[in-house]
Amino acid sequence: MSGYDKIIRNGLIVSEDGIRKSDIGIRDRTIAEIADGIVGTAAEEINAEGLHILPGLIDTHVHFNEPGRGEWEGLETGSQSLAAGGVTTFFDMPLNSTPPTTTPAAFDLKKNAADRKSIIDYRLWGGMVPENLDELEELHKRGVIGFKAFMSNSGIEDFGYSEDVTLFQGMQQIARMGSILAVHAESNLITQQLSDHMKQNGRLNVRDYCDSRPVLSEMEAVSRILAYADAAKCRLHIVHASSCEVVSLISDAKKRGIDVTVETCPHYLSLTVSDFEELGPIAKCAPPLRDQEHVESLWNLVKLGEVDIIGSDHSPSPLHFKKGKGIFEAWGGISGAQSTLNVLLEEGYWKRGVPLEKIIKTACVNPAKRFGLDKTKGSISIGKDADLAIIDLKQSFTLKESDLRYRHKYSPYVGRTFRGKVLLTISNGNIVFGEKKAANEALS
Repeated sequence: MSGYDKIIRNGLIVSEDGIRKSDIGIRDRTIAEIADGIVGTAAEEINAEGLHILPGLIDTHVHFNEPGRGEWEGLETGSQSLAAGGVTTFFDMPLNSTPPTTTPAAFDLKKNAADRKSIIDYRLWGGMVPENLDELEELHKRGVIGFKAFMSNSGIEDFGYSEDVTLFQGMQQIARMGSILAVHAESNLITQQLSDHMKQNGRLNVRDYCDSRPVLSEMEAVSRILAYADAAKCRLHIVHASSCEVVSLISDAKKRGIDVTVETCPHYLSLTVSDFEELGPIAKCAPPLRDQEHVESLWNLVKLGEVDIIGSDHSPSPLHFKKGKGIFEAWGGISGAQSTLNVLLEEGYWKRGVPLEKIIKTACVNPAKRFGLDKTKGSISIGKDADLAIIDLKQSFTLKESDLRYRHKYSPYVGRTFRGKVLLTISNGNIVFGEKKAANEALS
């Protein structure tokens, strides 16, 4: 059978093993053929001469807040922003939606909304909180990609942090189900005591906030949860690690046989405390941004393959949640999902010589493998979903507010210049960002 829905010709296909020039034939939402000079007809042909074709990114960590807080960000605008950044699959966190995804009924609500509104593929995290340990098995049956717990205050009243007994008992259940626990690993005791101390002593600036959530707080929580994972034999995923010390703890645990992976975020690979001081609450997150030495150390660990996954931790809010508030009171969350690939290309590929193969491993291949999606996603292979990002690696642009697809058009990356532009994003064989004309015109 020679007929295709689409043929992408002459593109430079990026895999974890290298880069090769080839054609891609797409039929019935999947990759049907990869070959030089595909013979056949197609309803649509795309000339990708000189352009790189990446697997669609998998963003394992977004907060789209729907239902209940759709005015912060919604599944429609959120998925549109991801598509503009070359992402074709996302995992939505159980908070900050209302109700949070901690019960089967809440899961159904969110799934129904996502089915109607998302323009790309998705999976849903389930929440693990002290009140819902008896709901975990049913959430697993519903199809959650895994469970998320906080080891410190989440900032959301209806999603409490999990103390040690909840963590251990929940991990025992998750292990029996063969699922995985993702944790926000900061010590509640350390962060709460230091935050109270700062406020009581009038220490209210950006560096005071960062000092109230030190790297040591992450290290304490990570060490504790690694011990629980070992004892419970539970698969573990540490999210948004902000420093090399945290990653190193996890690397050592892997050598001891603990089944654990670690994720960092584009903001920890590109922004510093100095940027935070300049930008204000728009750059507030938890754990907080660190100094330049931490940025460089994290990149070195990416190069060494010790960072498994890079996810955006896109956590938006209306701008008035940040403007006109003190740094401790302002909402903590960075809007960055649209810029993940741009950051990885500019800061990694161009500035630090990180190969494209290594970038797609952390943003595509590893997420698919870790969360059991590698039969259909994560790489460009025959039989897999036709999820692709076509980029002009050399084209530069300065990000403007008007470029953002978010509900609230702000981001710490606005005004920054990036090399490497997404021209087309294809999800399940359909163009969800850009136009065929845009790619063809890039060659003229």
